[in-house]
Amino acid sequence: MLDDDDYPAYTMGRAAEIIGCTPEFLRRLGEAKLIDPLRSGGGHRRYSRYQIRLAARAREMCDQGTDMASAVRIIILEDQLEEALRHNADRQDR
Repeated sequence: MLDDDDYPAYTMGRAAEIIGCTPEFLRRLGEAKLIDPLRSGGGHRRYSRYQIRLAARAREMCDQGTDMASAVRIIILEDQLEEALRHNADRQDR
């Protein structure tokens, strides 16, 4: 499971530590719909490596002066483009 990029292995505190941000920053990314962490039985947020990469990218953009709403939109569009390019490559391979 730990090899799975989508496995929610990290607590909010650990994810914030890895990214170098505050837990509040992660909560705001959730409110902005960039990431949707899994909730444990006790209601604690759990983050995957994929979500941590997205959050790290958002933090980097915000640190460079991009407002959070714009950073979230850019990251979502980049992610959609990457998925579309993969889909097109798969179709061409067939």
